[in-house]
This record gives sequence, C-alpha cells and structure tokens, in this order.
Amino acid sequence: MSGFYSLSPKDSAGNPFPFSELKGKVVVIVNVASKCGFTPQYEGLEKLYKKYKDQGLEIIGFPCNQFMSQEPGSADEIAQFCQVNYGVTFPVLDKIDVNGDKEDPVYKYLKDQKSGLLGLRRIKWNFEKFLVDKKGAVVERYGSVTKPESLESTIERLLKQ
Repeated sequence: MSGFYSLSPKDSAGNPFPFSELKGKVVVIVNVASKCGFTPQYEGLEKLYKKYKDQGLEIIGFPCNQFMSQEPGSADEIAQFCQVNYGVTFPVLDKIDVNGDKEDPVYKYLKDQKSGLLGLRRIKWNFEKFLVDKKGAVVERYGSVTKPESLESTIERLLKQ
C-alpha cells in the first residue's frame, strides 16, 4: 500500500499516528515552530480546526527545528507552548526534518505530490501548509506567508465534495 493513507508518522509520545484513520477527512498539514515570526498562525489554525473539525477537517502540526533552530524544545515543551499560548487542540506530532537526508516520509510524499513555487520541492520555512482532500490527494501547497484563514473557502469546498 502506498500513498497518503499508508503513512504513519509518530505522535509526540512516539506512538504511530496512522494516516489511514484520516480517510474521508480534509487534512491540513503544516510544519510548525514556537519561535518563528509566523508562530501566531497557530491561532488561525486553531480557529479553522474548531470551526470545521465536526465537518471532517483535521489539522496536523509537525514541529521542525531546521529553520534557524526556531523549534528547540522537547515534545512536552512544544505541547505546553501550543496549549498555553494558543489553546491548540489539533494534533501536534513528533519533531521531524522536512528537508534533507533525514526528511520524514510524510514530507517526502507531500513534496513529491505538490512542488512549491517555480517547481521547487524543498520546504522554504516554517508554517508551509499542504491541503489534502478526502481521498488523500494533495490539492494545494501554501507558503509561510499564507494565513490559515485564507484556506477557508477551499476547505469548505473540499468538505462538501
């Protein structure tokens, strides 16, 4: 089995988080960091999650320390930061690499499906977002400057499909 639903990254406790359980959901995957200029996007992501989770939206954050070491904390520290500062209730999984030799299979798959601006594959910075439809197809990729709320109309359309 290959494809989106065959992926099973680790959650923040090191347990498998099988994407097979996401079948039929619209999913936003984002690489996150606690000490980044884009960190306040956690707030927008949480608002989207609260508004649409009962309609089938899942948001998954992947902490990454590859961009100027802006996510240095442990899994517990990251979880506490997200909860205390932004009230995050969506899953924030294990810290991973999104580029390079130790690139997580989730990001290898996402980037193979949807390259970025000018066909570049690599993740350029924290808070890049991938939007996956109910069938597991990667339909959009958004750069760090794209605010979570601007995904709302596309998410609504995908939820209705």
